[in-house]
Amino acid sequence: MPKRKATVSIRECVACGCCMKVCPKNAITIPKGIFAEINPELCVGCGKCAKECPASVITLEVTEQ
Repeated sequence: MPKRKATVSIRECVACGCCMKVCPKNAITIPKGIFAEINPELCVGCGKCAKECPASVITLEVTEQ
C-alpha cells in the first residue's frame, strides 16, 4: 500500500521553523539553521507541514511500502 512522505526543497527553504512547530511526530529539524530536514522514518505523511510552509517548498510524495 502506498504511503506519503514529506520532502523539502532545500534550495528554497528559508528555515523559518513553521513546519517544525506543526509536525505531530517531531520529524522535522533545522540543523545549523540553514534548511529544514524531514526524517523519513518519523514522517507519517499527514501534510500539516506542507500546508503551514509559507514558502510552499514542502511537498508530499507517494512511496511504496
